[in-house]
Amino acid sequence: MECLTFLERLDKQKPQPLYVLHGNEPFLESQARTALRKLVLGEHDDGFASSEYPGDKATWATVMDDLATLPMLSPRRLVTVLEADPFVSRERAKLEKLVAERVKLTTFSGVLVLCVRTWAANTKLAKLVPDGMTIVCKTPETYTLPNWCIEWCQATYGKTLAANAARLLVEFIGPHMGQLDAELDKLAVYVGSGAKIEARDVDTLVGGRQAENAWRLFDLISAGKGADAITFLERLLDQGEDAMKLLGAFSYRFRQVAQCGRLAAQGVALPDAMKRVNVPPPARAGIEAQLRQLGRARLDRLYDWLLEADQGMKGGSQLTPRQLLERLVVQLVRERR
Repeated sequence: MECLTFLERLDKQKPQPLYVLHGNEPFLESQARTALRKLVLGEHDDGFASSEYPGDKATWATVMDDLATLPMLSPRRLVTVLEADPFVSRERAKLEKLVAERVKLTTFSGVLVLCVRTWAANTKLAKLVPDGMTIVCKTPETYTLPNWCIEWCQATYGKTLAANAARLLVEFIGPHMGQLDAELDKLAVYVGSGAKIEARDVDTLVGGRQAENAWRLFDLISAGKGADAITFLERLLDQGEDAMKLLGAFSYRFRQVAQCGRLAAQGVALPDAMKRVNVPPPARAGIEAQLRQLGRARLDRLYDWLLEADQGMKGGSQLTPRQLLERLVVQLVRERR
């Protein structure tokens, strides 16, 4: 069962004796674990009936003893093995026997939860676990995340997130649901008593730092300072800047410049072109300067280069995100020669 589906149907779920959480999205795993704790232990969980073990250190005897221990002041006991891949590998044979027994239980006091990164569907162990006891915590496709942000923002923070604001947020942050949630939290506080979060709020609060870094890179590139641009990029990445988030801010500004350039080439006055593209007044002087620096040839190729970098970071290239960004910088600087 997909994690989001499980969460949506939580009120209709009944506790099961076993759950396997697997996938690459820590945020969804965290949400699933929180939901399971509520489902298994009830609203008045005092912490006495729950225990967690790291998969690289958990022993079979300890986990089984805990699972068999009667719960204290709770209807059931919840035993979770975190990052359980090593545990599953070591104890696969025992787990196969245990799972075959537990999935048939109709009455039980202990609930075992295995949190793993990989869970091959063609293994004997995976085939033993029913779909209702398997929760897939995999990051959804990027194109679905804006709608998720809108729904999550309303349900969790009581704010309406505009559709263009949701798209911009995903563009800035990338497919990282935990970070998207954190930014939505900040945005909800930022708009205060306002009922709606607009694209300008996302641009100001979320895109500010990335945009500043992107513009600095853009300035260096447009000036033909390739070595300085690469050095600055590497410093940002070494300091922990996320490559996808940086590309998102970079792409957002690049596209504004490219759109303004195309309208200007069609005879639209530059001030009118910037209004059409919704360039905020404080950024218009910078847009005009960048248009002069780039020239028509590079403007015509910006979209292709940005698309190539974006698709590459989403799995379409064997290059790392760092290498893709470096290549983009080199392409822009070389074109100036």
